[in-house]
Amino acid sequence: MVSATEPLRRDGEHIAGTRASFSRDAGAAFSFTVVEAGEQGLKRYEDLCEEATFSPSQHPLWIRSWIAATKPDCLLAVVERLRKPVFALCLAVASEGPFRVARVMAGSHANGNFFPAADEFMEMASPEMFASLFAAIHRARPEVDMLALERQAKAIGTHPNPLLVLPHGESPNIALAVDLGGGFDAVLSRNSGKRKRKKHRSQIRKFEASGGYRHFRAREESEIDGLLSAYFEMKARRFAAMGIKDVFASAEIRSFFRALFKAALAPERPPFFLQGLEIGGKLRAVTGLSAAEDRLVCEFGGISEDELTGASPGDFLFFENIKQACEDGFSVFDFSVGDEPYKRLWCDIEIRQFDVLVPLTLKGRAALAAWTATACAKRLVKKNRLAWRWAKGFRSVLVSKSGS
Repeated sequence: MVSATEPLRRDGEHIAGTRASFSRDAGAAFSFTVVEAGEQGLKRYEDLCEEATFSPSQHPLWIRSWIAATKPDCLLAVVERLRKPVFALCLAVASEGPFRVARVMAGSHANGNFFPAADEFMEMASPEMFASLFAAIHRARPEVDMLALERQAKAIGTHPNPLLVLPHGESPNIALAVDLGGGFDAVLSRNSGKRKRKKHRSQIRKFEASGGYRHFRAREESEIDGLLSAYFEMKARRFAAMGIKDVFASAEIRSFFRALFKAALAPERPPFFLQGLEIGGKLRAVTGLSAAEDRLVCEFGGISEDELTGASPGDFLFFENIKQACEDGFSVFDFSVGDEPYKRLWCDIEIRQFDVLVPLTLKGRAALAAWTATACAKRLVKKNRLAWRWAKGFRSVLVSKSGS
């Protein structure tokens, strides 16, 4: 049974939503509410996250930081059971060509997504329940053509992603990770440990000869600003050399990451933090990390292009990050999306994330067809090493010509 009311208004604030119910039996009744992600809605979201399983990119600090930095058109859909939130989608709505699409907050910067879900919801999730949720979203926001729930993690710890009950496709980009089982010595034994230890000792000697080194975590706002400013410069140069659009270039994106890592200083166990490597008093490598239930995720990393690049400061920092992840009890070090040689030096796990695309209108069905065709083409190219090498080279030529 599904029932709905008209959109509500409270205290002069438009709550763009409907209330609906779904029940297979009297003891399993769920209700759905779609609201704007204002303070009241975000408080409900945070209440859910107190007990739910979710990925770093659905953490309340991530959501609040993105909203503060970019002022998006937000859509917050909450599933409740006995007036208690058990699942939520917090999405940003934007125009993409002729379509209005709702995506995860921060777009392609958000990977391994897992929307907040309580145990009872994960146990009872079904296609029919999601159909009721999506119908409520369509009634609340009829102008939204499609939900693009991309780059979904299949599981967080022992919890399977409830979206797996829906039709889904493989994401175009693979993610790579390191199995930390058995501790750091075991990790090295599976990944050319003798060579890595020898290289690490050699790097230390080179760094000491270059004025000494300092590996540190940013614990103050000034350190966060310094690390991020250096990182943004590193990536701008790197992306330009590779012929890739700089996804960190916009002021909004930079503001988001500054707000996120600063907000994460407050919790006793920070869900997001930055690591830096200084050599000779100069910052040479930066990593941004997030902590999920069972894994430490490298959200991004960068190195300076200078006289010490050949000494591989980035590899040195990953060595230290992975060692620390083992000491902190994580079971996986996740390099996130992207297949790169430096990741392959460590990784023994390939992660296939998945996409759920939900058309809500006739235009949405057209969008689905276009998205599906594009994703299929990307997968085919990226699974063929020769084709992918050619595509990257062609992209680099186009960028160099556009800049000339």
